[in-house]
Amino acid sequence: MDSRVCVITGAAGFIGSHLTDRLLGLDREVIGLDNMLLGRRENLASALANPKFHFRQMDVNQPDACLAAIREIAVGRPIEAVWHLAANSDIQAGGLNPEVDLKSTFMTTYNALQIMKELRVPEIVFASTSAIYGEQPGLIKEDVGPLFPISNYGAMKLGSEALITAALERYLRRASICRFPNVVGSRATHGAIYDFIGKLRKNPGELEVLGDGSQEKPYLHVSELIDAMTHIFLRGSARLEYFNIAPDGTASTVRYMAEAVVREAAPSARIRYTGGSRGWIGDVPKFRYSIEKIKSAGWTPRLTSNQAVDLAIRENLGLLGA
Repeated sequence: MDSRVCVITGAAGFIGSHLTDRLLGLDREVIGLDNMLLGRRENLASALANPKFHFRQMDVNQPDACLAAIREIAVGRPIEAVWHLAANSDIQAGGLNPEVDLKSTFMTTYNALQIMKELRVPEIVFASTSAIYGEQPGLIKEDVGPLFPISNYGAMKLGSEALITAALERYLRRASICRFPNVVGSRATHGAIYDFIGKLRKNPGELEVLGDGSQEKPYLHVSELIDAMTHIFLRGSARLEYFNIAPDGTASTVRYMAEAVVREAAPSARIRYTGGSRGWIGDVPKFRYSIEKIKSAGWTPRLTSNQAVDLAIRENLGLLGA
């Protein structure tokens, strides 16, 4: 019997490539789409050797081309689900130019849904974000509100969630919305650890850190994020599900990450903080996530935030395998 077919948008990216590997391991046939602005072909080295993986370099914002490619590969077979990860993932870039998130975060969701409608795909798994919440006091639960994002990225992800729930009323059968924290691990293309390592490679004597180092957020290893996403997908049955995904009750400061990177990459480097409580405009300096909802659904992370950071540093320095 043919394996079930899934589509992943953003398949060559940091998270998308790890998801590709996992779905292939779950005996899915995977159609991967990526415009390669942030994606890397080397991220798919293992997947490309698998006959059940079909990769096309194309932009979801060109839906007619994507439709034609998916139809050619699937040859009339139904698509089980679309895992929609294609988006701008650099919050700073979206803050400097709002067009970035309008096109790469919001319109990719709009067009992914149009593709799903044409193909009659019943289910979407959506990569959302803690940035939709803006600045919220205390422990953030999924039903907190009102929501006022402070970044263009968060605003366009929140708008994307609204597009998805509207599509549920018209043609989708099921939607799973996964709200990510900061995710770390091998194949990263941005983020504090990635930036710190890059800065130290250019100047091993000093590490400049934006802010005062007190910014504190939960960091989740990409392997655990993929565990959570596939758990939601495989066990869920509700028409609409939405979950915070994060380590359980722990967080990491920017100071901890900077010191950990220096310790591994350049022990003699001095750390210079630029000052202030925010790294950049649109940065939420601190937040705390409740994951009681996903724990009650049967998934619990294994690593603390600091453990995830330490593992990711070693992976990104090439001290461990990818």
